[in-house]
Amino acid sequence: MILMMNRRKTNNTFRSYIFLLVGFFLSMDVGLGQNQTSEIKVGVVLDLNTTFSKICLTSINMSLSDFYKDHPSYRTRITLHVRDSMEDTVQASAAALDLIKNEQVSAIIGPKNSMQAEFMIRLANKTQVPTITFSATSPLLTSIKSPYFVRATLDDSSQVKAIAAIVKSYSWRSVVAIYEDNELGKGLMPFLSDALQNVEVNKSAIATEANDSQIQNELRKLMGRQTRVFVVHMESSLALRVFQKAREIGMMEEGYVWLITNEMTHMMRHIDHGHNLNTIEGVLGVRSHVPKSKELEDFQLRWERSFEKEKTSTRDQLHIFALWAYDSMTALALAVEKTNFDSLQYDNGSVSSKNMTDLGNVGVSPYGPGLQKALWEVSFKGLAGDFNLTDGQLESPKFEIINFVGNKERIIGFVKANSDKTKLGPVIWPGKSKTDPKGWEIPRKKLTVGVPMKKGFFDFVEVIKDPTTNITTAKGYAIDIFEAALKKLSYSVSLEYISLESPIDYNNLVCQVYNKTWDAVVGDVTITANRSLYVDFTLPYTESGVSMMVPVRDNENNNTWVFLKPWSLGLWVTTCCFLVLIGFVVWLFEHRINTDFRGPPHHQIGTSFWFSFSTMVFANREKVVSNLARFVMVVWCFVMLVLTQSYTANLTSFLMAQRFHPAAITVNDLIKNKDYVGYQGGTFVKDILLDLGFHINNLKPFYSSKEADELLSKGRSNGIAAAFDEVAYLNAILPQSCSKYAMVEPTFKTAGFGFAFPKNSPLTGDISTAILDVTEGDEMQEIENKWFRKKNDCPDPNTALTSNSLSLRNLWGLFLIAGTASLLALLIFVVLYLNEHRHTLCDDSEGSSWRKLKVLFRTFDEKDLKSHTFKKTNVHNVSSPMTDHYIQSPSTVQITPRPPSLSLNMEFELRRIFLYPERRTLHYATDVS
Repeated sequence: MILMMNRRKTNNTFRSYIFLLVGFFLSMDVGLGQNQTSEIKVGVVLDLNTTFSKICLTSINMSLSDFYKDHPSYRTRITLHVRDSMEDTVQASAAALDLIKNEQVSAIIGPKNSMQAEFMIRLANKTQVPTITFSATSPLLTSIKSPYFVRATLDDSSQVKAIAAIVKSYSWRSVVAIYEDNELGKGLMPFLSDALQNVEVNKSAIATEANDSQIQNELRKLMGRQTRVFVVHMESSLALRVFQKAREIGMMEEGYVWLITNEMTHMMRHIDHGHNLNTIEGVLGVRSHVPKSKELEDFQLRWERSFEKEKTSTRDQLHIFALWAYDSMTALALAVEKTNFDSLQYDNGSVSSKNMTDLGNVGVSPYGPGLQKALWEVSFKGLAGDFNLTDGQLESPKFEIINFVGNKERIIGFVKANSDKTKLGPVIWPGKSKTDPKGWEIPRKKLTVGVPMKKGFFDFVEVIKDPTTNITTAKGYAIDIFEAALKKLSYSVSLEYISLESPIDYNNLVCQVYNKTWDAVVGDVTITANRSLYVDFTLPYTESGVSMMVPVRDNENNNTWVFLKPWSLGLWVTTCCFLVLIGFVVWLFEHRINTDFRGPPHHQIGTSFWFSFSTMVFANREKVVSNLARFVMVVWCFVMLVLTQSYTANLTSFLMAQRFHPAAITVNDLIKNKDYVGYQGGTFVKDILLDLGFHINNLKPFYSSKEADELLSKGRSNGIAAAFDEVAYLNAILPQSCSKYAMVEPTFKTAGFGFAFPKNSPLTGDISTAILDVTEGDEMQEIENKWFRKKNDCPDPNTALTSNSLSLRNLWGLFLIAGTASLLALLIFVVLYLNEHRHTLCDDSEGSSWRKLKVLFRTFDEKDLKSHTFKKTNVHNVSSPMTDHYIQSPSTVQITPRPPSLSLNMEFELRRIFLYPERRTLHYATDVS
């Protein structure tokens, strides 16, 4: 029994050990399942021998360590496979090919610069392996348009708005862009030119391998130009050499402006640990803003601890690209965790070939699309700021404007990436100047000023060349204005006149400025739209327009009916109709109460017409006694005053036009008749005439006022019918012979004469302002009196030769007033008359309405003895109420106002007897006037 008990105990113990062992292995299996991770290969291509790449690689390793320390439960782990590009473009491409073909990496970080990146981007697009760069900034890389290219740094084009904001803040009109002659430098230039609209951008390329002598020679060329604003875009090491040479030759002194781009502004303080910042004192820089954060401060502390053994300051070594490298690694780790990596083999799975340059066996990553999509969706707050990708590129933050002063960097303003406006604080410029530079300066050499060599019109410009000294001088109206404007400038300008030999061609003059052969053109050069495409003109200093000059002939007394022309037919007819209307209305008001408007019908008609027409010269003798007639006459006299004065003025103009009538008036007449016309040779007037429809064989050039006079004097057959030229020239010719020629319409608009300068020349604005100062003062009148005769004694051709008949459309308002006044007065008269005789209309004993109207008309034809005008002549014999007032003559009945004792019914009875003689038996004797 004891044995059996011992065996049972042993079995229980063994069973317990078995359970414990099974539980241990199960717990081990669970733990192993929970800690199992996938290894993801990522390639890194950098120039490992450079300090820049060493710092960035350290930042990448710290990023991986920090990421997985903060995310221990993630199932993926990135392992880095680093390749050295050896600062060579071909070697960088070979390294990328090796990583994709032989290591089958899931992604590549790098390369260092934009030149190395182009082939790697195309290779990534073919193999669907995402390539992330944190330092290749050229905008040209975007044109490849690969979805597998991720730029975790700022595109250089994002900073051009900030540069433009600085230039516009100081109103600089011209800049010189000094760039490195490679993909990095060239990529920015088109975007810079677009951002600096209305600002001339000249370019100067410096080779990457340029020595100090070549750099100095290029800078001396720039020193000889007017522009003093320079934008530098290149690698920071090359830029430092440029600034050192600029300081040696005096280009870092007062009056100069230097702007550097984002990469250089960040990296200048890291070159030789910032000891060379004195070289760029007074320079302005554009720098992407890095927001302060606790994470960034902690990283900087850990960075310093990792280099405690170094004797140099490590804080300055941590630059913006190291921060972008850190954020790039973090973004890739986040994207890898979100991507499904079930298959870790490329589609061909070929790894047998070890030849790094064999492109035939390069496979395609099966998880590239998923990783690319995850990368584009990553968003977090990194050390360099918010990490957000838009179309595979890092979004642009705001930029800081930096002023380098001594060994310090002063922030003087901020500007957003999509804005071109900023407000800057005080700046210390090169040479420790606090005065804002103009941005340009007159070179020490003389300005070469071209002037036209003319055969005539020397009043405007004349070139004189001394055969002994071979010195060219110029004089004339245009030259005097130009030199007077130069005296108004706040600085001195030395000139050297150069003439363009005949035959003169003004377009060629302008081209000489565009080609930089001359610094300016001064003379009688017309401002046109086509010429303004190539040069800038000052404000015009003469009248504008091209007009036509024609001979005049004396046509005095040649037109018998000229007195009818001041008014149109419609105005004549309307005036006559209103004369009749006014005469009738006045007669209507005055007929019953004014003896001047009474009598036989023909006498009344004649009086009415005479009265109405006599008002034209205010010679009417008839008096008007009615207030309504007086009201109408007041309005009509005003109308007649305006009509007569207008007629007189227009008749005078027509008489002048008849006396000095042009031989040809319209351009269409000249074209239709195929007449010969003249123009000043060498000017743009020829092009205007051809555009109007003149045949080139009908155009004859002239080069002086004397030649124009000779051609016009010969007439249409042997000479010209008209001369076309600018108004300024015609105004100079007419005072010499105003009785022979006249300037007629139409006038073709131009901008007048101006002085030509190269595009965006700073002299253009200054001289334009000076021209305004000259033209607004007394000096302009003195110059005109010096070179041109006065034209005050000549008749104004615009008045004499463009007279037009006045039409009803011009004066219809006057007739509207007169007609309204007449109708209103007539309406009042009718209402008052009907109200006075309302008993006639209301009396049923009168019979039909026609008889009532006959009574009213008959009454209207009689005198209104109740009117105040007849009160002095009314005589009433009341001695015999009946006998004395009855007359036994059957043939005549005359009625005077009824006596006081006569009833109203008796008066009606007498009126019926008067109207119906066959019924009367009793006659009421009256005294007839």
